[in-house]
Amino acid sequence: MKRVIIVRHAKTIHHGYDQDFDRTLTDRGKEDAERICHELLNIQLVPDLIISSPAVRTTQTTRIFADLFGYPAGNIRYEKKLYSGMQTTTFIQMLQELDDLHTTVMVVGHNPTVYYFIDCLLPEFSLDVPTCSTIVLEFDIDEWSKLESHSGKMTHRWIPDLL
Repeated sequence: MKRVIIVRHAKTIHHGYDQDFDRTLTDRGKEDAERICHELLNIQLVPDLIISSPAVRTTQTTRIFADLFGYPAGNIRYEKKLYSGMQTTTFIQMLQELDDLHTTVMVVGHNPTVYYFIDCLLPEFSLDVPTCSTIVLEFDIDEWSKLESHSGKMTHRWIPDLL
């Protein structure tokens, strides 16, 4: 079995859209990321690979998770296209090319592409994905190369406002 944990970055400052890449997390955003991470730790769900957009807000969100997981910051893989609007076909291809040694992969990105990724991986999805939403998807495969669109099963979903 393979798992993908998809995380939308935590809450950010509202101003500074002209410098979108450099927007930072609010204090609430930092707290939300910590709370969601503790939910994952409570069920012993820790990724063995973390892939993130390089934008400041996703980097900050990712590092909060990595620190609490004990995941080395130097092992985080940054993908520029997660910021600039990676196509769903490219996203699936990225997953299909992962080393099979990885069982659980976390991907931290932005809306609307995070929503599109989830929608592409599940047979059906129509839920909101507010900031710091975290969704766990499972796939009944042993090799990433066998991953297909709409083949996942959502096993967990956390939204900070609902915790």
